[in-house]
Amino acid sequence: MAHEMRDRQRLPKWMKMKMPKGESYSKVKNLVNKHGLHTICTSGNCPNIGECWNRGTATFMILGDICTRRCKFCAVKSGRPLAPDLKEPEKLAESVKIMGVKHCVITSVDRDDLDDQGAEIWARTITEVKKVNPDTRIEVLIPDFRGKTELIQKVIDAKPEVISHNLETVERLTPFVRFASKYRRSLEVVKYVAENYRIAKSGIMLGLGETHEEVVQTMDDLLEAGCKVMTIGQYLAPTPNHMPVVEYITPEKFAEYKQIGLEKGFKFVESSPLVRSSYRAEEHVNA
Repeated sequence: MAHEMRDRQRLPKWMKMKMPKGESYSKVKNLVNKHGLHTICTSGNCPNIGECWNRGTATFMILGDICTRRCKFCAVKSGRPLAPDLKEPEKLAESVKIMGVKHCVITSVDRDDLDDQGAEIWARTITEVKKVNPDTRIEVLIPDFRGKTELIQKVIDAKPEVISHNLETVERLTPFVRFASKYRRSLEVVKYVAENYRIAKSGIMLGLGETHEEVVQTMDDLLEAGCKVMTIGQYLAPTPNHMPVVEYITPEKFAEYKQIGLEKGFKFVESSPLVRSSYRAEEHVNA
């Protein structure tokens, strides 16, 4: 605990998070508490929860809370997952309805234990949320499905508005940061989405030891794959047992990356220390 407190005290001033507030935020928070709803916004202590909920955006995780991979940056538990909840699509659709979510972001753990990597539950969830909430737009942040295009296609066929798959970091650092994931395979996932659907999106974290040149190269790789939207945020170690932060990137450097990305051709670049994958997600349907 003392170690964690020292880490928090060492955070630069630009990493200090504002207390969430606002009428819409308070309303949604009360509904979440009353109905016992689960969102990544709350369980992940997202720094943008107030802004997102006030905008009508919320993020949900499906297929359980145990991941089959052990990425060194991630706070999600790893191990042997439980069997999928076959009623999860209906439960999530009802949660979205109760919360009055306008833009629903859905993500999941990796399910390498399942023959279809969870693709069927993914497709059913998108379809059910759309059926119960016809005016709600959906963005999905998908795993790599081990690069199996027939599984990615199941998600595409369910017709979410935006499909995102994160590279998470630059190519050199990927083997050290992402367990059982491959940089080039993730690029192929982004490329398949871009070539076969509407909007492909991806994101990376900074502060893991990457160089300026590597970040710019990652932008070029994503653009070549057809990516239209990129998010760039500061990595924060969830616990002392996770990969340590190498550097806190300044807001000015994030702004520089945003400008570079836009000049290179991205339709949207969300780049600042507290940016997360779903930040301002409701705007990206227009990419």
